[in-house]
Amino acid sequence: MKFEVFVTLKTEVLDPQGKAVENALGDIGLSSIKNVRQGKYFILEVDENDEAKAIKIVKSSCEKLLANQTIENFKFNKI
Repeated sequence: MKFEVFVTLKTEVLDPQGKAVENALGDIGLSSIKNVRQGKYFILEVDENDEAKAIKIVKSSCEKLLANQTIENFKFNKI
């Protein structure tokens, strides 16, 4: 079973990399793009047939390793 995981900084956390990308986009003439936020994207393949168990495994992996919950949020979807 495959899942996609999105990890992003919480809105109250400054995102200097996102700001650098936003500035670079402006430098190449794409100044209408605003408020760029950078994050991480993972694809996880879980060796589990029970969807509820697979969801628990993915959630646990996000909570324990993939996301720093102090400064990051995560969400995931089955794909």
